[in-house]
Amino acid sequence: MAARPAPANAALRRDIVRTCLEMNALGINQGKAGNVSARIPDGLLITPSGLPYAETAPSDIVFIDESGAPRGTRPPSSEWRFHYDIMRIRGEVGAILHAHPPFCTALACLGMEIPAFHYMVAVAGGDTIRCAPYATFGTQELSDHALAALEGRTACLLANHGMICVGRDLKSVLALALEVETLAQQYWRALQIGKPVILPAAEMRVVLEKFKTYGKPGPAT
Repeated sequence: MAARPAPANAALRRDIVRTCLEMNALGINQGKAGNVSARIPDGLLITPSGLPYAETAPSDIVFIDESGAPRGTRPPSSEWRFHYDIMRIRGEVGAILHAHPPFCTALACLGMEIPAFHYMVAVAGGDTIRCAPYATFGTQELSDHALAALEGRTACLLANHGMICVGRDLKSVLALALEVETLAQQYWRALQIGKPVILPAAEMRVVLEKFKTYGKPGPAT
């Protein structure tokens, strides 16, 4: 019997599955929760609905075309709408990770944003990591709330739900998700002791300017 041909974008499909397995191994997601997508020239690839990541093959990853129509052997993640909408509106975004990290989700269940208690909050593009209002999972309403919370940002919390991170590729978006969950944990721990000191807006503007060259080649700043 002839071998089945590899699906289109096979390497990227493998990277999506690998990213899902790694986010669970890192403790920023659990079980079948969460979803990951990556941009391709004619649409996006996204994890399927309800399939354990350890059982997910590259061929199970679902293609969603530029009109929002899914194609594949399985249905796309129930959250495909905000993946599709974010990529449609944010042309610089190449990958999206949605997860239910324990500390991000704990804050989100209180409707709390992450303020500038630490300068690294700027890693998500602003002086806060906003919390989007609650809406039922998989709905256009949730997508609309997420888009608003992500305006000018690369991460947000979702009330009573979890978090979203966006980035240029799968590697960077996974690293950002880990950083945001670390910040959420640090903020949660600080709240157990007292009221954290919030950095002033002027200082965060300085930090955000420095972050434009943070980790990039060039002279030290």
